[in-house]
Order: sequence, then structure tokens, then C-alpha cells
Amino acid sequence: MTCKECGQVVKLTRTMNKCHSNTELSSLEETRCQFNGGTGAIKLGIDVHQDFYVVVEQAGGSNPKPPQRFPKAAFLHWAAKLKSQATEVYAVYEACGFGFSLQRKLSALSIKCYVVCPQKLDEQNRRVKTDGLDAKALCLKLDRFVQGNRDALAIVRVPSEEEEQARAIHRQREQLVKARKQLEAQGRSLMVNHGLEPVPNWWKPRTFTALPAPQWMKELLANSQPILVGLQQKIAALTVQLQSAASPEQPRGLGKMTSVVIDREIGDWNRFSNRRQIASYTGLCPGEYSSGNTRLQSCVTKHGNPRLRAALVELAWRLVRFQPNYHPLRKWRQILAKGALATGAARKKAIVAVARQLAVDLWRIKTGRLRSEELGLIN
Repeated sequence: MTCKECGQVVKLTRTMNKCHSNTELSSLEETRCQFNGGTGAIKLGIDVHQDFYVVVEQAGGSNPKPPQRFPKAAFLHWAAKLKSQATEVYAVYEACGFGFSLQRKLSALSIKCYVVCPQKLDEQNRRVKTDGLDAKALCLKLDRFVQGNRDALAIVRVPSEEEEQARAIHRQREQLVKARKQLEAQGRSLMVNHGLEPVPNWWKPRTFTALPAPQWMKELLANSQPILVGLQQKIAALTVQLQSAASPEQPRGLGKMTSVVIDREIGDWNRFSNRRQIASYTGLCPGEYSSGNTRLQSCVTKHGNPRLRAALVELAWRLVRFQPNYHPLRKWRQILAKGALATGAARKKAIVAVARQLAVDLWRIKTGRLRSEELGLIN
């Protein structure tokens, strides 16, 4: 007789029942009787750590295998062997502080590797988290994705090595500025703790020489003062390097540094298909919680790139002064104008709206959809 669910020809009812018993649905969908039907596609869920990887393998439509732990080099050798035995191999892991080197190495082996947003993988809320369970959950999501459910994975775009090298420059400058502020604040704190008035920029050579402080305090501050001077020199050199890479012709007030930071954080403007995608990537869209007849919009999601978001808000405040005819600023002029009778919260909401629209307009300019003059941005 023939099985109605899978179409396989079986001789006994017991055999047909066995075909569908004791099987775990790997894709959480209808039963698929493709178990052990050849090698098929292999899916790998990877939980990444600094010294090792925890991997769960699924061959075809079978149940995921128990997790395995590999050193880095051993895993790549094992993955290459899998690729030679199967027609297609897919892999997935969460974006983390170890970068995209694993994705590039697996892609070099002709393995389709996806990097996804970090997320809570305990979908059943069992409050149990292990490396093996995380790898298995990723493997099951990848299985659904390969079967055609494109919403199963929140895929992260992997930048090219050139893009990563370019954006590493302004990110290092940002880190140096933060380190300089910390050391400078420590010096001011030392002065305040001992009853002295804090001196701005106390670490600069001329100011430090005439610093009104006792000798013992100067000796302590001298431990940080050369470091601060060196940091400032490095920051100035990186600033010149970044500003020299800016386009010579750009709207007034955009700023060479800001334009370079925004361009390098975006990477490729053409990867966005519409204005909603670019606005969502900035994380400046309002959050929403709706149920039934209730609709509640909360603060911005902050879901996207934090450096891009900070640069856009800074640029929006600058355009209030240099581009008064910019069309979003005309809309919010009564709130953002100097001396306007508006609360701080209202001004923040207005500038966020301007920054979100500014990201969309920059996308239109960079992709050739509109010219800056058409948006009220003058050079």
C-alpha cells in the first residue's frame, strides 16, 4: 500500500506507522519524510568562542546530531571534509566581537555561511542556556531558512575587508578621544578632591607648566600628562587623515569628518532598496506596541548602528544653524529655533525626526535619486 503523507510504497501498516513515529520536526512545520534520503544539504549551527566552536550538524531533513566541540583549525578541516562529501553545506552563527573572519574562511571553502543578529535562542523559555542548545537552535532556524522561510534568520550584512579597514580608522579615533577624556577627568578629580579649582586642559604643556598646584600633585599629574599629549597628537593626525578623504563639494554644514564617518559606517548606500530600510538601519524609528484597539508608540528603537545614529543627530543640530531652508527644519522650526519656548523633550523629539529624514535624504543624494539643491541643502 501507499503512505498518504509521504507517498512511499510500504507493504505493512506497521512499517508505515514506523515511518512517522519517533521523529522530531527539525523545521517545526509539517512532517517531511525525507529522512536519510541521501546526503542532501548539510546545515551547521555554530556557537562561536575565542578558542573553540560548538557545532550542531543536520544532514538533509534528519534530526540534528549531538553538539560537537572543535578547536578553530580542526573545525575548518572538518568543514572542508563535509563539503567534499555533500552537495551543499550551510552554516550560521551570531555576530559577536570576533568579527567576520569565520564567515570569510567558510565562504572560501564554498560553504554558504550566514551571520545573524544576536538574539535570545531559548524560544520555549525553559531558562536553560548552554552552548549546545544555542548551536542547535541556530541550526533549526537555518533549516527553516533554507527551506524557504526568509524570516527565520535576521541576517547581518558582512562588510568587505576594505570597508572594515576604512571604518577602523575613525573608530580608533573615537576610542582615543574617549581615553583622553578619562585621563583628563582623573586629573581634574585629583584637583577637586584637594580643594583646588579644576583647570581646563590642564595637561597641555604651557598650562601644565603654570599649573597652580603643589609639587606632589604635579608629580602625580606628570604620570598622565605625557600620555595625554601623545593621545592628542594621534587624534590630530587621524583627524587630518579622515578629513582629507572627504568629498570637496558637499552641502554647507555637513562637515568633512561627519560625512566620512557616515559614509564609512554605511559602507554601500545602494544596499538599501527604499527609505524605510535606511531609516530602520539608523535605529531612529519609534518603537511600537499594539494590541487590539490599543496602539502605543514608544521611544526610538536604537536597533541599528549606534555610531551612525550619533553622527546623524550631531549633524542635524549643525544643520539647524547652517541650513535653515532644509525642508525638515522648516517643519520643526518653531521648536528648534533659538529661544523657542519648547521643552527639552520636545526639542529632542524634533531633532530625532530631522536626523531620521536626513538619513533618507542622504541616501537619495548618494544613490543619485535627488540633488542636494532640490532638498534645500546649499553648498
